Order: sequence, then C-alpha cells, then structure tokens
Amino acid sequence: MGKKVLITGGSGLIGRRLTQMLLDKGYEIALLSRKKLNIPSVQVFEWDIQKGYIEEGALDNLHFLVHLAGTNVGEGRWTEERKKSILESRTESIRLIARKLAEKQIKPAAFTSASGISYYGQDTGDRKNTETTPAGSDFLSHVSIEWEKAADEIAALNVRTVKLRTGIVISKDGGAIPKMALPARLGLGAPLGSGKQWLSWIHLDDMCRMYMEALENESWQGVYNAVAAPPVTNDGLTKAICKVLYRPQWLPNVPSFALKLVFGEMAAVILGGSYVVNERIERETGFRYQYGELEDALKAELS
Repeated sequence: MGKKVLITGGSGLIGRRLTQMLLDKGYEIALLSRKKLNIPSVQVFEWDIQKGYIEEGALDNLHFLVHLAGTNVGEGRWTEERKKSILESRTESIRLIARKLAEKQIKPAAFTSASGISYYGQDTGDRKNTETTPAGSDFLSHVSIEWEKAADEIAALNVRTVKLRTGIVISKDGGAIPKMALPARLGLGAPLGSGKQWLSWIHLDDMCRMYMEALENESWQGVYNAVAAPPVTNDGLTKAICKVLYRPQWLPNVPSFALKLVFGEMAAVILGGSYVVNERIERETGFRYQYGELEDALKAELS
C-alpha cells in the first residue's frame, strides 16, 4: 500500500474528487465519517466530535492529514444554531484530532487544511487581497480566523501545515455553479445584486491538485490563496455561463432586497465579493493551473 492519507469531510465536493485523485496515484485513503460508509478502496472510520471519539485505527500509520470538514455555508438560513454548527464543525473537529495525535504521539509528515477567502471579509470591493491582507470582521471572516487558529494546533505539534483559502469552486457536481447554470439553461440567467461584486474562483481539479502539491512538496508552508487568476465579476460569470451554454442573457439583475428576503443574513455571501490574488502560488511555487481561464473551466464542467 502507498502512504496513508486521512481526510475529514471526504464526502464533500472537494473530498470526493481528492479521494479519487489520491487513489489514482497509489495512496491509501482513510476517511473520518459520522456514520459507517461503504466506499470502494477506502477505509472509513467513525468519529463523534461532541463525544470526543475517533474509532481505533484511524490515526495508525498516518502519513498525511487533510481537513475539509464543515457544515455547508450556502445551505439554509443562518439561524444562531446553524452559525454555531458552521463554526464548530470546522474548529472542534480538527482540535479533536490534534488532541488524539498528541495523546498517541503520532506526527504526520504534513497537514493541509481548508480555509476560505471569506477571511478577508464578505465584501471587500475592489481591494486586492493577498495572503498578508488583514482579516475582515464579519461572521464568515470570524469563522475563517478560528478555522485557521484550530489548524495551528496541529502545526504546534511540529507538523508542516498548509492552509488553503478557497474561492468559488468550478464544478458541475456541487457548489455555486450548478445553481447558476440551471436558470441559465432555461434562458433565465441574470446577475445577482449589482453584478459588480468580484468572485475569485478555481476549478475543482486544480483545487485538488493544489492539495496534493501541498502535501507532497515540503516547500509549501503557511497560508495560500487557492484561487485562479484573474477574478471575475458576478455579471461576468453569468455572461460566461450563458456563453458556454449557448443561452442568451437578457433578464435584468436580481435585486438585492429580493435576495435578502429569501436568504436573510446568508444573502451577504451572494451579494458580497472579494478580489483575491494568488500571490504566493504565483511567486513561490511552480504550480501550473490546468484551468487558468474561466471559459475553459466552465466548458470542462458544463459543455
């Protein structure tokens, strides 16, 4: 067997694709799950964050650790209970693993954690955000700050740690793109709010390749903006989706007040935007994007 990679949140959009790509490269894959799953070629171990439980064997012979677990931000209204779940599913989960690693004196070779470009704020206008830009002060900024602090508890065990602040993931299998493509397919594509908000994006395969590079390449350490370049406006993304689907875009923008009525506080995710720059990826690594152009990424998923 190859080197063992333990993944939290392995049933999510990135986790599923990353699992397959790692298997294709000969890695041994183990997932932590709240319930037993039967996944071919994958070991699934149960865990319970509230009870502080991880099934025996999950951490044995561990070489790499990937943390993707977290309640979906874009589904359901942000009640106080859901906001608590969004935060603690990301932070308490990795703190539990940190405690177990310390207890068992297990030290993986590398650890890569998801984070979000929401670290900089839900709406940062035209400001160009690099990895050194200060954090924002809204709810999702707070989530990303605490998420990264929790990841630092693994780093404190002297484990090389990489944090990937992720933008909008281009995929037909989940996330924002299928939701935007559906009305476009029906000839009903329209920008949301002003349409001027910046959206920083990355294709799913490039995202997973970045995780693999972060694990395998010992020069990777610290925070990286996991986005392609350049960003696009909401209006530009809508136009690009319509173009790839050979559909017209003729409807007026969906007004902000209507989105706030439907989604409540969560509408900030849709109406806000950030111009995020992949400065460290470009300057310090040899990473090459398979999908560096938005239209190519959309064609790969929607054509």
